[in-house]
Amino acid sequence: MKLYALIIAAFLSTPSFAAEVSIEMLNKDANGNKMVYSQEVAKVEVGDTVTWFPASKGHNVEIISSPNKMKFKSKNSKEAKITFDTPGIYYYWCTPHKGMGMIGLVIVGNDLSNIDDIASAKAIGKSKKKLKTLLASLKY
Repeated sequence: MKLYALIIAAFLSTPSFAAEVSIEMLNKDANGNKMVYSQEVAKVEVGDTVTWFPASKGHNVEIISSPNKMKFKSKNSKEAKITFDTPGIYYYWCTPHKGMGMIGLVIVGNDLSNIDDIASAKAIGKSKKKLKTLLASLKY
């Protein structure tokens, strides 16, 4: 009987699990947009994991600016996974297609405190306009 009580107590005290978010790296989405991530702005909580899947070959994920100065660059055509432990905005791009506007943001903990740092981060070609548009969509 004590064993059953321990098992029940263990299940009841199990902490909630962190969420997993999947983002595809695409040559073209369903709307005809070229060189995009399936989610350009992903909102997650601290401890959540984002996984980028290469639905099309030749793409990667490189963190350009973040609240914790994260250094991350995945290999082309390989799955990439990051667990986010620091709140804030993470700005990333596909290294080969950054000039074509293949960028994205991960918002962790709904914290926008580093939005000015992201706004002044490096952007090339079509990424400049797209970054401004994405950041403008975050302001209420």
